[in-house]
Amino acid sequence: MSIASKYKGLSKYARTNIKTYGLVIILFAVLYPLSNAGLVSYSITGQLVPICTYIVMAISLNLTVGILGELSLGHAGFMSIGAFTGAILSASLQDKVGSDPVILLLAIIAGGILAGIAGCLIGIPVLRLSGDYLAIVTLAFGEIIKNIINCLYVGIDSKGLHINMKDAASLGMKGGRIILNGPQGAVGITKIASFTAGFILILFTLFIVINLIYSRSGRAITAIRDNRIAAESVGISITKYKLIAFITSAALAGMAGALYALNFSAVAAEKFNFNTSILILVFVVLGGMGNIFGTIIATALLYMLPELLRDVGDFRMLIYAILLIAVMLLTNSSKAKLILENAKLKLRSIFRKNNDGEVGSNG
Repeated sequence: MSIASKYKGLSKYARTNIKTYGLVIILFAVLYPLSNAGLVSYSITGQLVPICTYIVMAISLNLTVGILGELSLGHAGFMSIGAFTGAILSASLQDKVGSDPVILLLAIIAGGILAGIAGCLIGIPVLRLSGDYLAIVTLAFGEIIKNIINCLYVGIDSKGLHINMKDAASLGMKGGRIILNGPQGAVGITKIASFTAGFILILFTLFIVINLIYSRSGRAITAIRDNRIAAESVGISITKYKLIAFITSAALAGMAGALYALNFSAVAAEKFNFNTSILILVFVVLGGMGNIFGTIIATALLYMLPELLRDVGDFRMLIYAILLIAVMLLTNSSKAKLILENAKLKLRSIFRKNNDGEVGSNG
């Protein structure tokens, strides 16, 4: 029996695991030694952690948009909660915990917990809505979070944390330093994020999301997406399973935000605005709604594309926009899908002939 036939004989859950985990592990195994050896340009090496962050963000949003079937436009808000939670906790533990990996782990966990709590608080009243109404409310939530963070001033001294919403002078610190400085955002962050941590976070996200999708709760979530009335008629709690998906998505976004913030020396709340939420949604749509494997590929390629087009100069964003439009048209074209399917069938037939020995190596 050929490898292809064995693969096709596996369950959908097993095939999904092999594809997604295999893709991530192969990419890491290739990029990690190359970046350490200096064979990858400095600009691309600097994008590795943000790429990991946005892959986690896109996978987590796909859980809400693709699997649950609800449009959320405030995903950057959860990311910002995790980012600034991670920055504050990291600064607080810097002199108390000597290990950077431990600080990073605690910051990511704290960011995920607080973002999950925010997801719960927002989700309980909001998830009774659906469609355009839910999109508008989540959009408003993201903007509210951004504006609250713009008004926050957080500092640390020998007495601990000081928090104020007036100005930095009102913190009343004796010595110490400012961690969160209003509109300037988090400043003086010690950069402790790494590509390895990003790789591990992607694997953790895949484990959570894929196992949730193929669990009993995941089947209930999918049923709600497909037909809410039918799902409710057989006793599925709409609010409960919507909350499970929404909170999980928010917590993973918060963890990604903490990793993202600790990769830079300064992060402003303006970074987590409406445009960021739309960018992540674009990754999800182009990768395929509910398609985790496609989401990973789309996020990595689209995030790197502006950097790869840097030599084009002022036209790079124009080319980027044109490529986005072209991909959207092709993925929604029945003729393009038919050509792709025919190409796949031809490749499979050639592969089978080679395996069965019907086509010799010399023709």
